[in-house]
Amino acid sequence: MTTAPRPAAELSADEARRIALRAQGFLGAPDRRGGVRGVLRHLGQVQLDTISVLARSHELIPYARLGAVGRPAVEEAYWTEGHAFEYWSHAACILPVEEWPLFAFRRRAYRDRPHWGHELSDGAYDAVIRQLRDEGPRTATELGGAKNKGEWWDWSDSKIAVERALMYGEVVVTERRGWKRVYDLAERAVPQALLHDDLDDTECLRRLVRQAGEALGVGTRADIADYHRIKGEAFDAVVADSGLVPVTVAGWGKPAWADPAALASEPRGRHRTTLLSPFDSLIWERARTERIFGFTHRLEAYVPKQKRVYGYFAMPVLSGGRLVGRVDPAREGRTLVARQVSLDGPKAVPAVARALREAAEWVGCDAVAVERVDSPELAAELVKSLG
Repeated sequence: MTTAPRPAAELSADEARRIALRAQGFLGAPDRRGGVRGVLRHLGQVQLDTISVLARSHELIPYARLGAVGRPAVEEAYWTEGHAFEYWSHAACILPVEEWPLFAFRRRAYRDRPHWGHELSDGAYDAVIRQLRDEGPRTATELGGAKNKGEWWDWSDSKIAVERALMYGEVVVTERRGWKRVYDLAERAVPQALLHDDLDDTECLRRLVRQAGEALGVGTRADIADYHRIKGEAFDAVVADSGLVPVTVAGWGKPAWADPAALASEPRGRHRTTLLSPFDSLIWERARTERIFGFTHRLEAYVPKQKRVYGYFAMPVLSGGRLVGRVDPAREGRTLVARQVSLDGPKAVPAVARALREAAEWVGCDAVAVERVDSPELAAELVKSLG
């Protein structure tokens, strides 16, 4: 473990919380001129996930920061004009194309040691590359089929080959079409100025640690390393040269580092009130969320129904810089249904009502229905606030 040098600042827990909120785009005026692409560049990544209840997570991320940006405009911002690509970062993520060189360390690691055990027939890899070169961008289905006729993990040769080429960096995902990855040759999709693996592993990691620290504002070793899923030992090796500065945060009990720019001015401005995707980088790491907000949350989509506490896709509600409740949403026609609402006391009611109304309007619903409130005595007040 790294022993941090003398801290550059001593922060209260409240100061750290506000620094984190501003860094993640939830405090101060939203960057509407930068729009969705600005959000992506600032965060450095947006996580993808298959679950779509209110909307898919990569749509919810810019919505939470910018408000009701049109959903088609979100997809267009990500996937047109070569602004982004999909790769493995915190998980499967959309990344700004400028970060392509920074993942050379991961591409090299995959080339040296592929992380799966799928066997690949002779010639299959080269055949997929030839097909993409001759025919242009294709889905796995268009390349010959994503799966064989066996179990769901029984990938076809073409699927194994194109995914391996993706890991190696010879192929890039340029969009999702009907949630299917669309693959193209990196040499065609990535600008020539960025299409290189010139940075050594140390420089890749140094820049990614710096980017993660800037996106988080302030964080522990685990927080910052987890942002792009790099190893703690790799963080230790580069943090001193990353430009981040050591700080102490009251109550954290662990060394922390901050973006110097985040310490240069006091975080001020309007707080966003919004529903948050569980895959939002503000809250995706459970220990950090508990440390910063005093709020315990986990995704229960993969928990057996009878064991769920807050619901299938419970979305924390952010208001006034605090997490004030949870909503497990669903859509029935033009009605946004709050299957379960959890409130942090009466003061949370107006914020949760506002978040629900705005989310409903964004996804094209003209009514909100509430099925269950964990505090039954607040149910009538919530319904009244919803109008």
